[in-house]
Amino acid sequence: MKAILALEDGLVFDGQAFGEEGEAVGEVVFNTSMTGYQEILTDPSYKGQIVTMTYPHIGNYGVNSADVESFKPHVEGFVVRELSPVVSNYRAEMSLDQYLKKNKILAIEGIDTRMLTKHLRDFGAKKGIISTVDLDKRRLIKRAKNSASIVGVDLVKEVTCKKPYDFTEGLLQGFEWPQEAAKKDKQYFAVCVDGGIKFNILRKLNHHGFRVKVVPASTSAEEILALKPHGVFYSNGPGDPEPVRYLWGNMQKLVGKVPIFGICLGHQMLGLALGAKTFKLKFGHRGGNQPVMDMKTRQVEITAQNHGFCVDEKTLPKDVEVTHINLNDKTLEGIRHKKHPVFSVQYHPETSPGPHDSDYLFGRFYRMVDEGVW
Repeated sequence: MKAILALEDGLVFDGQAFGEEGEAVGEVVFNTSMTGYQEILTDPSYKGQIVTMTYPHIGNYGVNSADVESFKPHVEGFVVRELSPVVSNYRAEMSLDQYLKKNKILAIEGIDTRMLTKHLRDFGAKKGIISTVDLDKRRLIKRAKNSASIVGVDLVKEVTCKKPYDFTEGLLQGFEWPQEAAKKDKQYFAVCVDGGIKFNILRKLNHHGFRVKVVPASTSAEEILALKPHGVFYSNGPGDPEPVRYLWGNMQKLVGKVPIFGICLGHQMLGLALGAKTFKLKFGHRGGNQPVMDMKTRQVEITAQNHGFCVDEKTLPKDVEVTHINLNDKTLEGIRHKKHPVFSVQYHPETSPGPHDSDYLFGRFYRMVDEGVW
């Protein structure tokens, strides 16, 4: 079936639909990972976005029920150069096309994703629409232009859990990489505030010696402290961090009272809680090959990332230290408080999908709780 992708600035692509039929509206972004499309589809951080994969051939290893990062896909739409007609992997349970149909996600193939990616790099992420029911290009451009922006919108409330739950699942069999520390003899209790958390983050916390309870993003600081956690973790999540005031406002009340570790949106929330500002990146960082430097050791990590907003380094207070910097554009990737047991990173150390260079951060969280060192 014919499908059209139209951007708000007038760029239009003709292609073929797969997955669900109908229409999808969202911010069009690109991800440079070669693999991991299933984890990308189910990452709650992509709520409100149409994701373009830059790797040209997608779907060849199918989809399985073990590698999902949440209970369902959260992308608004999916864009690929070529959908593989063949699925060949012993773990595959269905094709990508079948999976998207099952979850009512509209996708388009057969377009020049290289051209689309270059356009987004040059002119920034754009609002867009994919349609199989309205093929009038002028009308679609106008509708994309008039669609809602993710700026100033609280998308966290759409992906956070509804009630607290315990998570006891360990790492998937065969994924216990040699550089990862074995589970510690002494177990600590971590409350994880769910801004759109990925399952593998929770598996990593369990693996690194934590008993985990996940709570909704709206959980108050008083309710968190009443659980008597040894540490509090703030997760990844979608969209603009600034309007999610209840989340970083409660986080602000916890600084100095309990050890805190934040990833991605949790990093942005920590920046806001400590008095810094955030801003929207031109096209964001999304993919499994982002180079980040540890400013203390000068060691470079190849990291997985997915964010469109960033903490403004210039607005950090004097008692907050920069720990990591992105080597592509020199944006802020990590901070720590000089007095309180608090640190965060903008990237994803949970390796799903992505490299394993940053696994040590979960061990750092454990040591912060266990030894008071961060």
